[in-house]
Amino acid sequence: MLFGKDRKATKPDAIIQQLMRIVGQKEVLYLQEDLISYECDGYTMSKGMPKAVVFVNNTKQVSDVVKYLNKQGIPYIARGAGTGLSGGATPLGGEVLISLVRMKKMLHLDLENRKAVVEPGYINLKLTQSISDKGYYYAPDPSSQYACTIGGNVAENSGGAHCLKYGVTTNHILGLEVVLPTGEIIELGEDGVPDRPGYDLLGLLTGSEGTLGIVTKITVKVLKNPEAKKTVLAYFDDIADASQAVSEIIAAGIIPAALEMMDQIAIEGVESAAYPVGHPRDIAAFLLIEVDGVAAGIEDQIDEILTVCKDNQVREVKVARDEAERGLWWANRKMGFGAMGAISPDYLVQDGVIPRTRLPEVLTKIAEISKKYDLRIANIFHAGDGNLHPLILFDARIPGQSERASSAGSACLKVCADVGGSITGEHGVGIEKSDEMRFIFHDDEIEAQTKIRAVFNPDDRLNPGKLFPQPGRCVEVKQEMSKEGL
Repeated sequence: MLFGKDRKATKPDAIIQQLMRIVGQKEVLYLQEDLISYECDGYTMSKGMPKAVVFVNNTKQVSDVVKYLNKQGIPYIARGAGTGLSGGATPLGGEVLISLVRMKKMLHLDLENRKAVVEPGYINLKLTQSISDKGYYYAPDPSSQYACTIGGNVAENSGGAHCLKYGVTTNHILGLEVVLPTGEIIELGEDGVPDRPGYDLLGLLTGSEGTLGIVTKITVKVLKNPEAKKTVLAYFDDIADASQAVSEIIAAGIIPAALEMMDQIAIEGVESAAYPVGHPRDIAAFLLIEVDGVAAGIEDQIDEILTVCKDNQVREVKVARDEAERGLWWANRKMGFGAMGAISPDYLVQDGVIPRTRLPEVLTKIAEISKKYDLRIANIFHAGDGNLHPLILFDARIPGQSERASSAGSACLKVCADVGGSITGEHGVGIEKSDEMRFIFHDDEIEAQTKIRAVFNPDDRLNPGKLFPQPGRCVEVKQEMSKEGL
């Protein structure tokens, strides 16, 4: 590594020098010791070194950088906070990363029309914090909301615990400013006209994982704080009972703002890390259930939820006494992924979706996968909408465990696909699950989607090698499982 005066010994090449002319000399990283921090995002199983990291400060700089890189034939990737969990912002090797973290301003707030305009580097949680005193909030709440950016949320169509009632990011986006792979700047959506005729390009861009354009401005909906909010914590000795309670709560006509589940291994993790609640470690699972809305109806919903839990052999069920207790319960839940570090050197987060009525069956199969690959699997998930997050615990220092973890993760996704679900609900496909796209799409369906990408990104220069499988490749674990009948 280079330190002090030695750092200046590595002279930037002509491409780096031109990038410096566009954005400023101090806004470009190109030395290896600086670039190593950008070799992956929150998915650490795959890594690659970028050619450079360019910090842009406005839309024009994004456009100018893209135009220059196109002329040079250099691939590039837009990057936010790097909290993604599928390798969507991970370089495969030699790309220029265009970092949007310095584009972090709120540009406009219009509470009368319940909308805000932010730059892509604006932190998710900061939006709610900046308007909460005015009685408003921003609904999408990924567990990484304290760090993730709204631009990254748009790229991945992120969800969160409260997406059961309020929907994922695409349900809260009104308009986008986008730099296309040509460098052209376009605006989509927000002009005061709902349901505009023509193709839904706004919906197409949201969740496209940075393969169609670089978002530089976002108009989002903000919501009025609900009149009332109540949160329930229920402990179960059997996951099947907890799963049945989930289905019966929805069947009763209640749509909770959030309906979360953690199993015993996940509870071991959160109780061993920060924000312990005192969950019994011998229970099979707990449900965290939150309802909100008009104050007059909240208590009736809570009574119905308590009845459902008791009818399904709940060991203990309680309602948060105050905002402090509610906040502690949610802090405990939201640090669930990170808490796995307290019980395992490494872990791999998966993100499948299933019909919620298939929960007991799928959790049983995940337990079989855990046994087959000899790796513990914790389950933390949005039970209300069937968005599962199996966390495969492993130790990368032990030869073969990383590969087994990857195969176990793929097997979990295959189970989700086989019961009519999906391989991702909110984390995206990126590098991690591109081959597993074949679990839910035929080759002609994948080809149709890549043709759409080619309209925007014909040379696949913007975030290359992501989202779709390479032609002719297959998923090895799929073949293995089909032989063994798992």
